[in-house]
Amino acid sequence: MDVVHRLVEEKPLVIFTRSSCCISHSVKQLISSYGTNATIYQLDEMSNGQEVEKALQSLGLRPSIPAVFIGQNLVGGAKEIISLQVQGRLTPLLKEAGAIWV
Repeated sequence: MDVVHRLVEEKPLVIFTRSSCCISHSVKQLISSYGTNATIYQLDEMSNGQEVEKALQSLGLRPSIPAVFIGQNLVGGAKEIISLQVQGRLTPLLKEAGAIWV
């Protein structure tokens, strides 16, 4: 879990994905539509990607990607992000974390 903590610390918005995952792509597109500048980690392109994925699984993520951290807090995957967006709660979270300024 320390590996995940190091990757998300001091970043307002972090998304863990795989380059071949269409759900991850959709989540990235949705979040970027808010004008965010997310830090994206493609697990399949990282030398320690398997270690990071195991750490994400140990946090309870099933499936482990996409994994979205807003303000260093694990928000969840696609289901949670879409739910927050539908409820109108995604924008306030992004603003509070400093991921968007408008």
